[in-house]
Amino acid sequence: MKSSRKVKDYDLLSGYSFFIPGPSGIFVLTLLFLVGALIGNVIAAIFMLAMGGAGQDYMMLVSYPVMFIPPMMYALGKSRGNALFDKGCRIDSRHFGGLGAAVCCVLVVLATLCTAFIMDIFNSMMPEMPEWLENTLKSMTQGKLWVNFLCVSVFAPFFEEWLCRGMVLRGLLNYKRGNSEDDREYGIKPVWAIIISALFFAVIHLNPWQALPAFALGCLFGYVYYKTGSLWLTMLMHFTNNTFALILGNIDSLKDYDNFIDALSVQVYSGAALVCAAVLFFALRKISSIRTESVSGNCDIIE
Repeated sequence: MKSSRKVKDYDLLSGYSFFIPGPSGIFVLTLLFLVGALIGNVIAAIFMLAMGGAGQDYMMLVSYPVMFIPPMMYALGKSRGNALFDKGCRIDSRHFGGLGAAVCCVLVVLATLCTAFIMDIFNSMMPEMPEWLENTLKSMTQGKLWVNFLCVSVFAPFFEEWLCRGMVLRGLLNYKRGNSEDDREYGIKPVWAIIISALFFAVIHLNPWQALPAFALGCLFGYVYYKTGSLWLTMLMHFTNNTFALILGNIDSLKDYDNFIDALSVQVYSGAALVCAAVLFFALRKISSIRTESVSGNCDIIE
């Protein structure tokens, strides 16, 4: 394992550094996430009944954060207990290599937008979305703007990145396998850890229309997290993707289109997709130049 570095985490995240979940821990987090979703929906339903029809606009504002409270409380408790006798693994590190933080931010933002644009061709091949689901997704982008911004652009990047990259991917890369203190192994192969965490990210969206782009973006986010160890960087990427969708959903001339390929001619879309592919390739080449200090990636170990 790589040696520790004296990098101070933000207090908001550092409390989770000593919980490095393996498959069983991830299973528990998933169950608690589902419990949280149930609790959140019940609270939201009560809230909506209390407020009448006006509560519909604010239901997600209440239910969304609640679903993450059980897994976050469990992870925090486990981390505090483990801190007494075990090593930790920072949930947020800052390995930007010679690129620097600012350049990395620009590169990952471009990579995110390009991936979202390219994936649109696959989205257009999906069967027609059920009307109830289409209305639900539109309500997340075309309802009250400030509520949607909080839920889509603030809550989702923070909580989902904490779970999918900070817990699942970091855990799969760094968890201890076996009981021998002298000959123990850590984590699984990075490519499988990234794919599994991306599948987890896709599944929690609960429908194939969101799951397909979520898997592609999850692989991208996972690779960036593996190379940089920066959870705040993947939160920025998630923020970029969701805010871009939110902006498009509030442009009147685009509200009737489900995909870019519907709004653009095939020639224009194809040309733009090729440009996006080139930019994505360039961004990934630059990110790949960041040296990893361990086969488990660049999440700093706390001695």
